[in-house]
Amino acid sequence: MNDSPERISLAGRLRNNFLTGLIICAPLAITIWLTFTFIDWADSWVTPYIPQRYDPQYYFNITIPGTGLLIAMVCITIIGFLGKNLIGRTIVSFGESILQRMPLIRTIYRSVKQILETVLKEQSTSFKKCGLIEFPSPGMWALVFISGDAQGEIAAKLNAEGEEMVAVFMPPTPVPTAGFLMFVPKSKIIVLDMTPEEGAKLLISGGLIAPEYTSKTMTTPVLVPPLGQVSE
Repeated sequence: MNDSPERISLAGRLRNNFLTGLIICAPLAITIWLTFTFIDWADSWVTPYIPQRYDPQYYFNITIPGTGLLIAMVCITIIGFLGKNLIGRTIVSFGESILQRMPLIRTIYRSVKQILETVLKEQSTSFKKCGLIEFPSPGMWALVFISGDAQGEIAAKLNAEGEEMVAVFMPPTPVPTAGFLMFVPKSKIIVLDMTPEEGAKLLISGGLIAPEYTSKTMTTPVLVPPLGQVSE
């Protein structure tokens, strides 16, 4: 009976060590797996189109992971460089004019291009800030990602009331891939200092993983004496 606590303590220590090791190894293993899966996926798409004389694997007779991905990145960069000059813009405009004449293709192309331009544009403020809005009722607050100011017809109709409206995306917990697009008055949003990545962690974890925060307006703390002690 005396060794029972020791056995429980040893089992507890082994369990804690295992959980600690799992927390350390699992994110690393998942990251490595996702990275190599993406590299293999990119290679499977690009490598078959590489001429044999330009394929390093032909000369070394071994499989080099990431060759297709690297070549694709170089080609995309060269195309982007050429697309900035007059000749490149002319070719791109000619290609887009052809796509615009295809009934189904033009809709897909226009939508994808608009999404990519919005996400990749350096001046874009989409999903660069987090905020809080009162939802679903006053006194209850929900985390949202701020997309930007309302535009187009929505801005013309809503801003007519005299207050600027902002587009926000409110995802659910714990899967932030779905959610609601809402237009909220700017004065009704509390903008947070946390990054969208930190907001996503807070959201996915159900509030368990909160980012560290230090108030920018901190002043010298006022020391309050314990109860029962009255300053003379």
